[in-house]
Amino acid sequence: MQRREFSMSAASVAAAASLGVLATSAQAQGLAPKAGSDYIVLDKRAPVEAPAGKVEVVEFFWYSCPHCNRFEPALDEWIKKAPKDVVIRRVPIAFRPDFEPQQRLFYVLEAMNKVGELHKKVFYAIHVEKQLLNTAELIVAWVEKQGIDKAKFLEIYNSFSVATKARKATQLQDAYRIDGVPALGVAGRYFTSGSMAQTMERALLVTDYLIAQARKG
Repeated sequence: MQRREFSMSAASVAAAASLGVLATSAQAQGLAPKAGSDYIVLDKRAPVEAPAGKVEVVEFFWYSCPHCNRFEPALDEWIKKAPKDVVIRRVPIAFRPDFEPQQRLFYVLEAMNKVGELHKKVFYAIHVEKQLLNTAELIVAWVEKQGIDKAKFLEIYNSFSVATKARKATQLQDAYRIDGVPALGVAGRYFTSGSMAQTMERALLVTDYLIAQARKG
């Protein structure tokens, strides 16, 4: 979903196996992804959190984005097969101030070690059960039903730490020049998306190629 679509339709918004082999095969056939069309090389490097010797891959997403919801299964399969030197980092975007509650939701789940348990459930609640979950009040009511203590959730939700993470997430999306989600950033150097690669499945193929490029330094 592109940035312009968020403003136009916000009111109405309520695989990957053997990719490394495919990437090598495509390159051998002269079909390697092309800079400027399949991916972008950043003029200025974006910050990374991965330690030296690791390649960071950032998934930019928005819980209310239907394309992000559809992408999750393919991304999960890709993550299971990712090499040991690849570090996956999920970053919730905020193209507008009213996206921030869902940014904070993700970082609270992360702080409470609940991402594995509830990340997919948030997508399900929004896209299958048609719950909005777009304000702090709606989010708190939902997490209570998931067995999370309301007072503890609100304490973390309103904490300086979560506010800082949300701000840095927005700064990172700007550093990568994200104009829509889902999108993938690689090593603070490269950016690809479904609109560039034609599909998000192919974007994962492009990401494998970019990981190989990042390893070369």
